[in-house]
Amino acid sequence: MAYYLGIDGGGSKTYALLTNESGHVLGKGKSGNGNHQINAAQAANNIRSAAADALAQAGLRQEDVNHAYFGLAGADREADYQILHPMIRALGFNHYSINCDTIIGLRAGTNHSYGVALICGTGTNSAGRNPQGVHYQCGGFDYMYGDFGGGGALNIEVFRSVIRAWDGREQPTLLTGLLLDMLGYKDVETLFNDFQDHGRSVPVHAAKLLFEAAALNDAVALEILRHQGEELGKSASAVVHRLGMENDTFDVVLAGSLLTRGDRGWIRGPIEQAVKVAAPLASIVTLSTEPVVGAVWSAMEEDGLTISTETYERMRSYQEYDQIKQTTR
Repeated sequence: MAYYLGIDGGGSKTYALLTNESGHVLGKGKSGNGNHQINAAQAANNIRSAAADALAQAGLRQEDVNHAYFGLAGADREADYQILHPMIRALGFNHYSINCDTIIGLRAGTNHSYGVALICGTGTNSAGRNPQGVHYQCGGFDYMYGDFGGGGALNIEVFRSVIRAWDGREQPTLLTGLLLDMLGYKDVETLFNDFQDHGRSVPVHAAKLLFEAAALNDAVALEILRHQGEELGKSASAVVHRLGMENDTFDVVLAGSLLTRGDRGWIRGPIEQAVKVAAPLASIVTLSTEPVVGAVWSAMEEDGLTISTETYERMRSYQEYDQIKQTTR
């Protein structure tokens, strides 16, 4: 019997999933930050903890795992891999692969080993793999390096739109009342002064107010969401062209909370338009299973397995990580 371990290490949570070669789930683990760029020592400890929990549930040892695949936020450049490979080896893993977490999101969303993934959660990222196995990542390095959006930036767009409407630089917006209610202020002047005087930060979840306002046809919210979609569409097109996939048939997988929850086409619409131009044979799909599942499938493929239809169907049935239950080996 062969065993495979998938790790999804993000900035706030790290998930581990352990299966046999048929995709039966044997163990799972969950811990905190797995991004070495935030805190390398903390990331290493959390990856170790999540993996250990999954192994313990399965009653297996680390050396029993045929291959482990690590999809890690922060695995972006060669400088990152020079840190990550020693870190993973120090945890006792010998048969393993590392890639950015965008790639495991891609793998979880398609039955192909290639395609394009767009992530829009706290931040944004895009990456792809062509049929020849060549990877390319576009973005994921913050606004200064060309990115736009994600919850960690759209929350600021909400806040500044409210300020601009208040001081006369922007048209009135429903975001004003929604933000005041969320943060508990009586008016924008009080909000402005309190944030200025005490150096307060806008909570990331303020980004969700864009969807509430857009549903009520608020022009300001609709424009921000349209801009987000256009930027992601540009990223998808850049990946397609860099990998020479213009004439290929593949999936563009949408992942991240801002793309999989709340959006009614405000972001997706511009993405679809851009992809149709860049790669007419591509299909847009929304990720419906956890990215850690893609890490397991990638581990299987790195070990030389061809994933069966039955394995795909079995593992796609797990819609939420917290609902994954241990099954009999």
